[in-house]
Amino acid sequence: MAPFLALFVVAFLLPIVYAVGQSFTRVERSGLFGEAGTTSGFGGLENYRQALQGTAFVESVGRVLLFGVVQVTVMIVMATVLALLLESASAKWPGAFRTMYFLPYGIPGVIATILWSFLYVPGLSPIVDVAGAVGLQVDFLGPTTVLWSIANIVTWAYAGYNMLIIVAQLKSIPGELYEAARVDGAGPLRIAWSLQLPLIRPALLLAIVFSIIGTLQLFAEPQVLQSVSTAISNEYTPNLAAYNSAFNNNDYGVAAAQSVLIALAAFVLSGLFLALTARKDRS
Repeated sequence: MAPFLALFVVAFLLPIVYAVGQSFTRVERSGLFGEAGTTSGFGGLENYRQALQGTAFVESVGRVLLFGVVQVTVMIVMATVLALLLESASAKWPGAFRTMYFLPYGIPGVIATILWSFLYVPGLSPIVDVAGAVGLQVDFLGPTTVLWSIANIVTWAYAGYNMLIIVAQLKSIPGELYEAARVDGAGPLRIAWSLQLPLIRPALLLAIVFSIIGTLQLFAEPQVLQSVSTAISNEYTPNLAAYNSAFNNNDYGVAAAQSVLIALAAFVLSGLFLALTARKDRS
């Protein structure tokens, strides 16, 4: 266990501790352009106050929460339906289709976004051209639509991954339960609703928690689409805001505070979701 523990401490714990420490550090620059040097010291909660006072950061948190409520729901429902269909008794070539649905997950997020941008940008997109030919004006990159264009990319990339998590749980269901259900006269829909869905609940919870965490980490897709959409600002998502604070504004203390807030939000939302589901089980 020692090599793993060492790697875990160096690659996981130390960066977290350093980020937390940096979030309480203020850097003061002397001179008009900082040419007289810098001094750093304990800044208390000033970085957190500055991060939360920025309306763009708070709006970005609200934006990804809306994104998560819609996108995660659609993706989990899609992944569950695909898994149930592929594991049904009448499914043909399930292995080939599982591989096909999983393949988008193997494409890096940056590459996937570039591929989809060709379907979003007017003049390049055949979808926009066909819609224009029939008199429809489609703007995938406008202020009101670009968030859902990003949601489409994320759903396309991760639905197959979540499907495999659910398929693995479905394969652990004993065959005797299916036989007993069929003897009792249950059809495919009844088996799916009364037998399979309750028994794959742990896999659904795992997929939802992973998706909640991934939603708050949204970064690659909006950053790449930023080059083709003026609707995406430097603080469009919380991670973009932290990146902007660190590498555009050179304010690493505020960036660290924003990163810690993102991590806390992911922890709290995941914990609340698990607590609510556990309470429902007890009731």
